[in-house]
Amino acid sequence: EFDFFITSMPDSRSADYYIGCLDGSIFMDFDNCINGCICLKRISFDGYGCCNLVDGVKPMNKTESLAFKQIMDTRIIDQSILTNIIKKTIADNENLIWQDALLEYNLV
Repeated sequence: EFDFFITSMPDSRSADYYIGCLDGSIFMDFDNCINGCICLKRISFDGYGCCNLVDGVKPMNKTESLAFKQIMDTRIIDQSILTNIIKKTIADNENLIWQDALLEYNLV
């Protein structure tokens, strides 16, 4: 449904991992954070701009983080698994992301 793809960004937009979806309408940046887990760092939406998640970001759990890293390392994207991980990560951090953008792009 979202057609996630692994991408890259310029050095001015630093992160450990980058994912795009919906034909480039959304880009998400992730970092390695505490205890080997992954955190959503920022998300940008066409028509809204770039939303930086700073304080209070809830990381993925260890299982999700391992699955995410495996997808990123092998570059073999299981859309179903990645959709579940991304949607849960967004739901866990929904209070830090623009609600109108999340609703428009059906991420909540």
